Amino acid sequence: MGGRKMENPNVSYIYKLSEKEEKTVFRVLENYNFDVINIAKVRNVYRVETSCGNVCLKRIKHGRHKIINGNILAEGFINEGFGNIAKYYKTKNNETYVRYKGSVFYITEWIDGEECNLDSIEEAKNCVKLLAQYHMTCNNIEMKKLKIKNKLRDWPRIFKENLHDLEKFERIINRKKLKCEFDMVYLNYIESVYNRGIIALRLLNTSNFYKLCKQARKDKTVCHAGFYHEDIIKRGQGYYIIDLDNIIVDLRVNDLGKFIRQLMFKKTHKWDFQKAKLIIEEYCSIVQLNRNELETMLALIIFPHKFCKLGKKRYIKHKVWEETKYTYKLNRLVRYNTNQDRFLDDYLAYINNKQ
Repeated sequence: MGGRKMENPNVSYIYKLSEKEEKTVFRVLENYNFDVINIAKVRNVYRVETSCGNVCLKRIKHGRHKIINGNILAEGFINEGFGNIAKYYKTKNNETYVRYKGSVFYITEWIDGEECNLDSIEEAKNCVKLLAQYHMTCNNIEMKKLKIKNKLRDWPRIFKENLHDLEKFERIINRKKLKCEFDMVYLNYIESVYNRGIIALRLLNTSNFYKLCKQARKDKTVCHAGFYHEDIIKRGQGYYIIDLDNIIVDLRVNDLGKFIRQLMFKKTHKWDFQKAKLIIEEYCSIVQLNRNELETMLALIIFPHKFCKLGKKRYIKHKVWEETKYTYKLNRLVRYNTNQDRFLDDYLAYINNKQ
């Protein structure tokens, strides 16, 4: 987080610092070249009003390379003329972070503004335009100094394992003499969800997925890996990325696909492909996607990742949740099941029409 709109001091995500916490923050801030005027805790970061303007102080337990990587990338963006990013501050000793009592602290610019509203398709289009500009600018930045994880996963293998899990969950439920509401609903949707997973697997196997991965590995394609509403700040007519902690080497369509999937689960979008199409075409107005990328992205969007994950928590890990929580999460996943089938058909038609 690098910025939040501070309209109402009573909103739930603003907290008062404890005496111990305040002492720690001031000790850390002594390492920087500015005078502190005021400190507020906003969610899990600190908004610090200083003589040099507002800054964001963030604390992490480990992962100093994340901070170094973020700083290198942010500097690269700024050098390339991409200013829609929170810049990093150096200490008096020109260090990127401060170690204090087992934690690592660092400071970025605080972008005053508000989280984007993804219920609005126009605002979502502006956000995905920012993502495309991010990806395009990354191509122009020297990445050799970055020590980031390669997250190019063997998705066909992962898909197969998840499909086998669904078969296992079905057997577990059918063996139960007494089935609760969650069991009945989950069982009712397994076949439909499983079939969609099979289609996703086939799409990956025919989309030159491994060729795309090989190219991404060669190019060291840097993805944001966390492009969600809380990390996109709207200030005036501009949009800003405020968190580079999770950057990885991956397919750019993984970033875009996750963003689209996030939108589609919203009540205002309900897996309406026409809205997803607007997002795709907005992205493609800056960064073109070929047929293989579009097919791979469809597979990643429609595969029932969350349905499988929820089943694993219930039937394998036996996670201790209230029954109402389990039911709520399941209902949220399946309420647009028919819409997802229609989304799949419309997306496939879209790809075929682009030939």
